Amino acid sequence: MYNQQQPVTPARFRRKANAPLQGQAEVPDSEERAGNEHIRELLKAFGLRTSLIRLKVIDALHMADRHGRSIGVRGVHSQLEQLDIPLSFLSVREVLKRLCAEGVISLGSDKCYSLNPEARAVLDGSAR
Repeated sequence: MYNQQQPVTPARFRRKANAPLQGQAEVPDSEERAGNEHIRELLKAFGLRTSLIRLKVIDALHMADRHGRSIGVRGVHSQLEQLDIPLSFLSVREVLKRLCAEGVISLGSDKCYSLNPEARAVLDGSAR
């Protein structure tokens, strides 16, 4: 039966749901999980559950920290947009607030977030 709510895509434009887009390298799940293991340990150390948005937000903050910077909500959101991670600005802001409330990150007077020393120690300690 024809579903009027679902858009019709010509057969030549269809692709398998799990097939990588042209020009993008496929990264196996096990490699991505291994790359996020230090962030998973950090979340566990602070008693937080792992979620995709928390992994990505903490990764963005960790990259900024490695470059000696702190970034605000807009900076985190734009960095995730550049990586084609479709998260709303509000979602990013809520995750940052929660991480701040749990002591993983801190909000500076310039409205920029940075990793707390304890979180940095967990991330740097597990990277060795």
